[in-house]
Amino acid sequence: MRSAVSGSGRGPVRRSGGVRSLLAVGCGALPALAFPAPGLWWWAYLALVPWLLLIRSAPGARRAGLDGWFGGVGFVLAVHHWLLPSLHVFLLPLAALLGLLWLPWGWLVRSLLGGVPSPSRAAAALLAVPSGWLLIELVRSWEGLGGPWGLLGASQWEVPAALRLASVGGVWLVSLLVVAVNTAVVLLVAVPGPRAVGVAGLVACALVAGTAAWGVGTPAESGSVRVALVQPGVFGGPDGPERRLARAEELTRSLAGQRLDLVVWGESGVGVDPAGRPELAARLTALARAVDAPLLVNVDARRADRPGIFKSAVLVGPTGLTGERYDKMRLVPFGEYVPARAVLGWVTSFGKAAQEDRRRGTEPVVMTLPGPGGDEGPRVGPLVCFESAFPDMSRRLVRDGAGLLVVQSSTSTFQESWAPAQHASLAALRAAETGRPVVHATLTGVSAAYGPDGRRIGPALGTDASAVAVRELPLSVATTGYVRWGDWPLYGALAVVGAVCAAEGAGAFRRPGPGPRARRARTVRG
Repeated sequence: MRSAVSGSGRGPVRRSGGVRSLLAVGCGALPALAFPAPGLWWWAYLALVPWLLLIRSAPGARRAGLDGWFGGVGFVLAVHHWLLPSLHVFLLPLAALLGLLWLPWGWLVRSLLGGVPSPSRAAAALLAVPSGWLLIELVRSWEGLGGPWGLLGASQWEVPAALRLASVGGVWLVSLLVVAVNTAVVLLVAVPGPRAVGVAGLVACALVAGTAAWGVGTPAESGSVRVALVQPGVFGGPDGPERRLARAEELTRSLAGQRLDLVVWGESGVGVDPAGRPELAARLTALARAVDAPLLVNVDARRADRPGIFKSAVLVGPTGLTGERYDKMRLVPFGEYVPARAVLGWVTSFGKAAQEDRRRGTEPVVMTLPGPGGDEGPRVGPLVCFESAFPDMSRRLVRDGAGLLVVQSSTSTFQESWAPAQHASLAALRAAETGRPVVHATLTGVSAAYGPDGRRIGPALGTDASAVAVRELPLSVATTGYVRWGDWPLYGALAVVGAVCAAEGAGAFRRPGPGPRARRARTVRG
């Protein structure tokens, strides 16, 4: 009789577990609405609350870990859904693997927020839950796992206070603040005991944001640079690359007489290495001479002087190729190379994986533009596409002397998705972090320019534009806190999580009290 009753109860339990898992996927997907194109930046401060509430109500550690895992799957699917045309069904197993990063976070959340936590445990949650989230962002920022796309702090690219905060501790510090607000809201609305801790947490977050907004000044300006962004637009068909090149030349010629310091083309705008094609080098040189400014093009081709395909930023002056060249160092998994191609090479039969691996550059490059009268002009730090997502790369270029950061990109594969707007928004964070203006030039949109404070200069060129934009960008030589101190919030987060785990192991926190006690069920014997 007992076994029959037990067996009959497994069905509802499994069904409820399945429903809970689907609910976790949905909760994990909610933060995606804070990023462009929806761009509901304010939603980021509440988006994690349903997920946190679900995890804290888990009946055990195993279920809390599953809630974290399935929520992570939902987050990855929602934030990277635009990869579906390229990855097809492979996006699901990729999301399942990356979602595992949130499994220990689920344990951490339930351990600190489950039941009725003591004030000390609630205070620890305010520090440890955001820190645990930040460590997840750190791990998935590894290039081989797809890079730092969809960092929660990046959703705040239009918020002045968040940009000032980024100048102190990078996008990492903004992510910490966003998750801390979500944690404080959970303590305030769902945990009856330590609500005062939740209020204190919200007040502390407001003080941090206010101090950043009014206490951290914008970088002092020291001169300006005049840059043109050339966006030829979408050209399909077998002759698309040549027609796109002709349109880029036409747009560039229209810039004659604009007193420019630099003209920037998007990623893969040139399909042959001009170093090995004198006629192409002559065409580009003529363009630079016509506008009386150096031309920074991007070449996606086999190098003339070594084997393999490289993506390279090449500087062309009015007198010819300057010899300054940067080869892309961090490549997009599957898009530009296939990891472990001997094992995974079959994926090229599906989707749009790279048929041949691109080669990597070996070091960052800072280029020097020619100035008036033969003097040296501003120094430029080039990044290619995906690399603008990595805060450490722009920081390295500025520490090497770059006064202007240039991103050359192409998101034509994802033209009608959220990807172009999201990619362009990353330049605002890189500008605020480094205190240097950033130009984001693409083949097909979105192209934009940002000042050293992260504020966008002029309107952006959308995905439907075939046009040029000229922007006068203020320069700065100020050194931001992020450039000086680097990724210190990550080290702080690691220390906090380690300390909380050690304190938990030593029994320093009182175990969470039980929730409201239900009436005792009447049994047959009763």
